[in-house]
Amino acid sequence: MRKYQDESPTVTEYLFTLPKHCDSTLQSHIQEMIVSSILDGHIEPNSPLPSSRKLAKQLSVARNTVVYAYQHLVDEGFLVARERSGFYVNPEILKGRAKAPKLENPEGRKVNWLDMITIKPHSFRQNKKPPNWQQYPYPFICGQYDRDLFPIADWRECSREAAAINAIHNWAKDQIDQDNPELIDQIHKKILPRRGVWAEKEEILVTVGAQQGIYLAAQLLLNTDKSMGIENPGYVDAENTFSMLTSKVIPLAVDDQGLVPDRQLAKCDCIYTTPSHHYPSTVTMSKERRQELLESAHKNNIIIIEDDYESEFNYVGDPAPALKSMDSDGRVIYIGSLSKTLAPGIRLGYMVTSKAFIEQARSLRRLILRHPPSNNQFIIAQFLKRGYHDALVNRLSQTLHERWSILGDLLETHFPGSSRRSTFGGSAFWVEAPATINTEQLALKAMSHGILFEPGAVFFHGDKKPQNFFRLGFSSIATDKLEGGIRKLSDLF
Repeated sequence: MRKYQDESPTVTEYLFTLPKHCDSTLQSHIQEMIVSSILDGHIEPNSPLPSSRKLAKQLSVARNTVVYAYQHLVDEGFLVARERSGFYVNPEILKGRAKAPKLENPEGRKVNWLDMITIKPHSFRQNKKPPNWQQYPYPFICGQYDRDLFPIADWRECSREAAAINAIHNWAKDQIDQDNPELIDQIHKKILPRRGVWAEKEEILVTVGAQQGIYLAAQLLLNTDKSMGIENPGYVDAENTFSMLTSKVIPLAVDDQGLVPDRQLAKCDCIYTTPSHHYPSTVTMSKERRQELLESAHKNNIIIIEDDYESEFNYVGDPAPALKSMDSDGRVIYIGSLSKTLAPGIRLGYMVTSKAFIEQARSLRRLILRHPPSNNQFIIAQFLKRGYHDALVNRLSQTLHERWSILGDLLETHFPGSSRRSTFGGSAFWVEAPATINTEQLALKAMSHGILFEPGAVFFHGDKKPQNFFRLGFSSIATDKLEGGIRKLSDLF
């Protein structure tokens, strides 16, 4: 009878199961399960844990894996080991945790948050993408990365460097509002000269991606009296950011040379533009158009926010220097990003403009988040310093150039009734389908066939949006999938 009781499972054993696919180690996952069970109140203080033998058998793992997990939790204070008895939940671990009181909720007492909130960003139009896009066989979406091209070994090397004792003591302290000096130095010496931009280190600010740079600039430049010019079609989240601060958002036309500096421009206090590769059409602004834009901005005292979107990827002719490189007035706020070459999850960018503006932007950033995480800044500084970023850009350029050529030929073959604008690079094609095609409806149908692409209406300003444009990205789809995806999409047309 005694043996039967010892061998029977306790209640706590049934709490523990391992998923079929797990990113962390088995030991780490076992630790996480036990910690969650303790903190969630599923295991009472002083309760015994299953023996290492029993839990190992139940989870189909090595016994040592369970032993090491238990011992780690002893070291962390979650468990206590009792000689010849086993492991128990440490009652001290839950001390100091306040118990939530039971609250009554009389009818009508709840806060109506929709009435309290002054702005509702959730209602803004968005370029939505399925979070599980990697599960689709033909993901023609933009702004994502190809996991097979990510330099894992190089990134791990730099991450290990950040875990060194001296490095930890350096980046773990409060930086207040300052950036990693090595990262600033690498942006100053390696990144900006590639774009023809020469700046002092005091004129550079690290941001959490280009998006934060746009937000900081908008906050410092706009109010209800100021007018903001945007490209139409254009980057929808930039427009959303500007619209929170002013209702005077002015759409500016775009042609095959980029933004058109016509009479509308004179109505603007500030403008936002993507001259290297227009978002979303990928058109590159000509040198003549850039000069014309700068002259008009000088004449009308307009501040220009330059988002140097995908400047690294140019496949036809020499890359055009940044608009900032031609800026003799100092009226261009230059915004760049490393997320487009590394990975979108990195979220690191930079802003370059006059020292006076950077000082204000640094103070504003401090109020929002003080500074981007210092450990990430350290890692990326090492990545740049060791030449890994330059090598990555070269590999990406070769791969994307190949896909750009293949996809361009496929579009000419399978979409003879459509037209696409001239493009010089980037990671997407902007396609104009026949006027009778509604690409939003087509996108829903395509999803059921494993194809993802971006309908174009979301990029246009105003109520009357053309429905027959769409965007085909090729940064995250394998080269050998291009033809099959376009054939299937052509059949859906």
